Amino acid sequence: MSIAEFPTNVDHVHINSSSPNAADHYQLNRNHSQGHRHPCVSSKRKLDEYAPNFDDDDEDEDEDVHLFNLVSVRMKRGETCVIDCSSDGRLGEGTSTDCEQRDFDALSTSLAAETSPEPTPSSYELQFFVRTISAGNTMVMLANINDTVMSLHERIQAITRIPIFEQRLIYRGRQLRHEQTLLDCSIQNNAELQLVGRMRSTEHPKAWQIVDDMVSLILRLYRGETVFSALEIITTSMTDFLSLATATDLDQTIKQLQIFLSLSAPAALVMLYLSPMKGNKECADNLIKHFMDLLRHSVSKQLHKCCAIIALEFCNLLRRDNPEDSLYVLCRSTLGSLLEADAIACGMRCIESVREPIKTLELIPFVDELANKLSIDLSSSIRSPTSAGPSATDIRDFTAFSLPLHKAIEGQLSFHCSKRVPLYRGGYRDPSYGEEGEFLYNIYLGLLKKMDMCLQEMQNFLVDKEKGDHVIPYPGWSQYLAILEKLNSTSHLFQGLEEEFWTIMKPRKSSICELIVRFAKRGDDYSWILCHKDVMNSESRRHLSMLMFPEPTEDYEELQEMLIDRSQLLEESFEYISNASVEALRHGLFMEFKNEEATGPGVLREWFFLVSKAIFNPQNALFVACPNDRRRFFPNPASKVDPMHLNYFKFSGRVIALALMHKVQIGIVFDRVFFLQLAGMCISLEDIRDADPYLYNSCKQILDMDANIVDSDALGLTFTYDFEELGTRNVLDLCPGGKDMVVNSKNRGEYVKLLIENRFMKSVSEQISHFASGFTDILSDKILHECFFKNLEPEDLDWMLYGSESAISVEDWKVHTEYNGYKENDLQISWFWKIVSGMTLEQRKNLLFFWTSVKYLPVQGFKGLASKLYIYKSSSPCDHLPSSHTCFFRLCFPPYPTKSIMKSRLQIITQEHVGCSFGTW
Repeated sequence: MSIAEFPTNVDHVHINSSSPNAADHYQLNRNHSQGHRHPCVSSKRKLDEYAPNFDDDDEDEDEDVHLFNLVSVRMKRGETCVIDCSSDGRLGEGTSTDCEQRDFDALSTSLAAETSPEPTPSSYELQFFVRTISAGNTMVMLANINDTVMSLHERIQAITRIPIFEQRLIYRGRQLRHEQTLLDCSIQNNAELQLVGRMRSTEHPKAWQIVDDMVSLILRLYRGETVFSALEIITTSMTDFLSLATATDLDQTIKQLQIFLSLSAPAALVMLYLSPMKGNKECADNLIKHFMDLLRHSVSKQLHKCCAIIALEFCNLLRRDNPEDSLYVLCRSTLGSLLEADAIACGMRCIESVREPIKTLELIPFVDELANKLSIDLSSSIRSPTSAGPSATDIRDFTAFSLPLHKAIEGQLSFHCSKRVPLYRGGYRDPSYGEEGEFLYNIYLGLLKKMDMCLQEMQNFLVDKEKGDHVIPYPGWSQYLAILEKLNSTSHLFQGLEEEFWTIMKPRKSSICELIVRFAKRGDDYSWILCHKDVMNSESRRHLSMLMFPEPTEDYEELQEMLIDRSQLLEESFEYISNASVEALRHGLFMEFKNEEATGPGVLREWFFLVSKAIFNPQNALFVACPNDRRRFFPNPASKVDPMHLNYFKFSGRVIALALMHKVQIGIVFDRVFFLQLAGMCISLEDIRDADPYLYNSCKQILDMDANIVDSDALGLTFTYDFEELGTRNVLDLCPGGKDMVVNSKNRGEYVKLLIENRFMKSVSEQISHFASGFTDILSDKILHECFFKNLEPEDLDWMLYGSESAISVEDWKVHTEYNGYKENDLQISWFWKIVSGMTLEQRKNLLFFWTSVKYLPVQGFKGLASKLYIYKSSSPCDHLPSSHTCFFRLCFPPYPTKSIMKSRLQIITQEHVGCSFGTW
């Protein structure tokens, strides 16, 4: 068994050397990070049993007069001096030494000097001392400078009978390794070594051995030795170590992770990375990347906060050399991901007896560094159209490192029972915020100022877009929303800052809207801006709402298939949609009508149009059309005539959500009272104007009537609601005892409120609940239901469901149409557009539906369609009607010889009953 299997029980050992010119040499400093401390394994058992019996009179053991008792040494974390070997043989008081907190750069330099010694004659002999710690006894040893440390251990074992695996030789605070020579260790004449012992009770010897062997191999590489398969051996050791360390309970895991730090493995790897020797940098780069990958992906999230301290060690070491180094950036990003997965709260202890957690103040340099990087990149993003701007990785890391600071501030405010304090222009002066609060506040102000400048410059750039010019956005703008989200989150910590944030954003509305439409992505959280409609326009609100739906898949195998009989359209559609799993519906639909060849997106668009028309058909009693606008619908209180009506409302919710997900305009819109209830909002008198004009006018008269007339009971009203349902007249009390409560000038407002509530809310609450349930099934997240509708204005949803209310522009139609087989100046094309120009609005809609299965254009017009439209020359005889491929937006017709023949053919296909299902695919 080699000594490499056992841990070192010292951090720094101060050696009194009688040689005044003893050279300084490299040590793997256990405390190389300022303020960072690593624990050591405790030692409790003396090794006196290995020492010879000094009372023995055997003359053969006279040499044992120099022998001594050994004790192992446990150093407390952070001690600046460990041992003073006084001449009287007792352990002295600790004093400060040169070994304290050595800078890593200096260590690397000294190691380089150590590993390149001047040539020394092999016959050169040394005299040095090996001294015990417990009794202060010393033995003098002679050795050749090229002798190995192992040979010294063997001689000590022969003299003391202490097994080699129990021995450790310490020189200048560093344990000497078996394979090293005395020359490697920079041992000179009259040097003093200390002999300490390992306790057999040391925990986790296997983990110690893995890391110790790994560090030993790294040092051999640093010295330029050729080691076969070194990279493979070390990566395997890393994997084995983490597997071993994380395979037990939390307490033991933390202790084993500490071994990696106690043996200075990070320092050894960084030293190898900074080595000028060919191949070392590349090797260390691969090793550190491998270890970071293990920390990020192979360790459970419950242990991320324990692993973060190791990542922090790498960051601190690499950052000193070059904060722009790509490997440092990788390690910093890994540390950020570990912190993000399990944010470390200020003052929290993770197994207090073993280690202290990362303090939030230790993260401030990283936050400051990333904030400066973001500020520089923001400046370049607005100046240059080729600048990539702030990177998503930097923003993610900035957020991850800021999160513990947020937690710390919230914890401090909670501890001090403080509320958010007012804003001072000079900074936050409330002590309850701590250093983190003042720092984060200053970072916030700097980035907010820079973002405001960028949005203003962007706004100037967008003036051309308002003029109708084509605008190409700068790629550097792509991360602006992510930075604004972070700034908004920080503003919540300080009183007055959130209001100021949105005050600054309002004048930048056009820039924010452009960012949303251009760069907002599905899967990101935009709840922070959804409730601020005043900084968004209709287009940006609609865009954010559409992102709440999943993206339909193009994988045929995952689509929900439907084969529908046109004669049983509503019933069969209900069976398919109601019985399908939510997961299948979210993937998308594949639609086919029975006995028809056509399939694909065009057929699906046609199905949406037809099934929506059936759902909102008043004959089916599910919805009621508004008297003044037959396009608008709200739930029918009398729908309960059908015992399946609630299931049909859930089905209806799914269909409408699927139509939105597939971006199909169905020509149906919700009345305001329906929309507001889906948004979880109350209904006022003005909201019922379209749904029930008669009730609206009656309530308006009651509220506007002279108080004396109302109080005279001229109206004869009580707190009851009279309504007719299924041919029966019913009377409902609006409140307990309502039939005996007379409406007067003081309670008429309450009467109107209760009347509206019962007429439009309580009477259809179940129907709306089931519709909302079906609609929510299709959203990516069920908690988004109310958020979806609250984010929108009623007019926004109108445009999403109905589409453009403008008349179809023939000129716009021509601009978005291309030709195959025909040329734009051919007679047939000229005749075609003249005929279309002379059509009625309904005929144009029917032609468009025949051509594309789109009857209602998006708000953007033809530009909003998924594709341009195409006119193909067909080889069919001229007595044939035009045909279409709705999936590809193709209209096909032969070269008709006259305009009148073409017109007669087009008149046939623009009839309502012909336009449906006349295309092929």
